[in-house]
Amino acid sequence: MQKLGLTQSLQQKLSPQQIQFIKLLQIPTAELESRVEEELEDNPALEEGMDEPEEATEDFGDEDTSDNSEEIDVEDYLRDDDFSGYKMQGDGDNEDREMPIAMHSTLNERLQDQLGFLKLDERQTVIGQQLLGSIESDGYIRRDLDAIINDLAFSQNIETDIDEVEEILRKIQTFDPPGIGARSLQECLLLQLERRQDEQNIDVYVATKILEECFAEFTKKHYSKIMKKLDIEDEDFVKDAIELIRKLNPKPGGSSAGLVRTQFLIPDFILTNNNGELEIALNSRNAPELRVSRSYTEMFKAYDKSDKKDKKLKDTVSFVKQKLDAAKWFIDAIKQRQNTLLNTMRAIVDFQYEYFLEGDESKLRPMILKDIANIIHMDISTVSRVANSKAVQTDFGIFPLKYFFSEGIATDSGEDVSSREVKNELKMIIDGEEKLKPLSDDKLEKLLKSKGYNIARRTVAKYREQLNIPVARLRKEL
Repeated sequence: MQKLGLTQSLQQKLSPQQIQFIKLLQIPTAELESRVEEELEDNPALEEGMDEPEEATEDFGDEDTSDNSEEIDVEDYLRDDDFSGYKMQGDGDNEDREMPIAMHSTLNERLQDQLGFLKLDERQTVIGQQLLGSIESDGYIRRDLDAIINDLAFSQNIETDIDEVEEILRKIQTFDPPGIGARSLQECLLLQLERRQDEQNIDVYVATKILEECFAEFTKKHYSKIMKKLDIEDEDFVKDAIELIRKLNPKPGGSSAGLVRTQFLIPDFILTNNNGELEIALNSRNAPELRVSRSYTEMFKAYDKSDKKDKKLKDTVSFVKQKLDAAKWFIDAIKQRQNTLLNTMRAIVDFQYEYFLEGDESKLRPMILKDIANIIHMDISTVSRVANSKAVQTDFGIFPLKYFFSEGIATDSGEDVSSREVKNELKMIIDGEEKLKPLSDDKLEKLLKSKGYNIARRTVAKYREQLNIPVARLRKEL
């Protein structure tokens, strides 16, 4: 007999302002201005300008809005969200200067522009757009073309075949960046070499033959087998061709693809060292001057005192009140955003004080999200949103906040060191190894332990992969 029972659970329901705050918290400074502009356009009760306390702090109507000024608890909201940061480089002097940190137009935008230059009819254009939509961020098409053909039939009502789709794909593969639209690494590299066929260079010729006929041997660095298979006696021919292949771009959709549209990123915090005293300032663009419209407030008061029996008047009062509440909520959310950002950044600076004095990477302490969450008495998810989407300008460069978080590794002396320090040591060891006999992960583990870093072989492998360093066999050079 099946038993029936009741279970009781307590769930937090977020207020509109809490949701507003969370959404505002996760966006960087560069996007905040456009977000504020959107709100100003959408809500006539919100205005730019200095706050007017006697008007802005008033409650509108009988509904309870007292929770608007309470500290927002986001503990149960989208804990596992991961808001991507953005690439940082360079440095600068002051917050009003747009930092020349290039970001590119999206890959799809760039490819759509080039598709427009092809003389395709309407049907072919739809097929081309379907192919572009299947290109992943690294520049590859990994979906089977038969699946794309099925998508075209169901979603676009276009019947096509593999020959027609491949014909249009070949046109797309002539787009910039070279190698785009490839279905495999082998095809990606060959597409790039095709652009150099006119050079009539022996290295290009041999490199093409290696990729076409000896790709498996190339990936395993079996150079003697390549020479035998291609009947090449001069080792230098193979060596020069392989060097050429190494200079090709294995991820044409990545940041090295040379996309040209530029926009500017702005640091969210400005950190200055004033004679040994670290001072933190929130970029002024994070503090827009906003206020509740006085005319809308007076309009509400006038309507509220009048006879509300008329349905049209009641609807007007309801609309005005809604806009006034939304304006107040938005202003409060902006202020909470400022406070949370500053509290988080202060905690990070205090935790990593020795590092921020001079920018010496060896002074970075192991630090995880929970460390900062405990200091500022907020949930880890809140710290994660700040760390994953914000950056700080220092005297020695601009850094995403997530750069300062890492796990700890114990040393022989019992002290914890940052995993970044261990990675730096690992990279130095590999850079100095004998390339004819590269070090295995086991040997790397022993060398690190000899330097006092207690680290397991699997951790060595993990750090090596994070540094984009291949295994020993693939690091071997002729």
